[in-house]
Amino acid sequence: MQKELTYEDIQIGDSAAFSKTISEFDIYQFAGLTGDFNPMHIDEEFAKKTFFKERIAHGLLTGSFISTVLGMKLPGPNSIYLSQNFSFTAPVRMGDTIKAIVEVVEKRDDKKLIKLKTKIWNQLDELVVDGEALVMKKY
Repeated sequence: MQKELTYEDIQIGDSAAFSKTISEFDIYQFAGLTGDFNPMHIDEEFAKKTFFKERIAHGLLTGSFISTVLGMKLPGPNSIYLSQNFSFTAPVRMGDTIKAIVEVVEKRDDKKLIKLKTKIWNQLDELVVDGEALVMKKY
């Protein structure tokens, strides 16, 4: 288990990552949790007729792994996830292995705020999510 980081430990340029292979089970679990049963994600016959030609993962399922990195690695526990913006730049399909990476780009000492670049790449090194997060690290 890694040592919990304090605000002072964190430096501009620090980064952390989390990887996950997206399964059909993940997509169904996310649909059940959120109530988003868009056939683009769960109906193979429907999805075959779309631009993507197959089912794709929910964008927010993919984007949620940024929270994994922020909450568990950098800045880690005892941080408060204040905001996130992102763009979905490519689809994620079942079987894709994604890697969520965050990098500290700015610190605001007066409020202990940390701005991070947030990116998710697939196994083909295609950028699938691009964004920025703001986190508060009080301790």
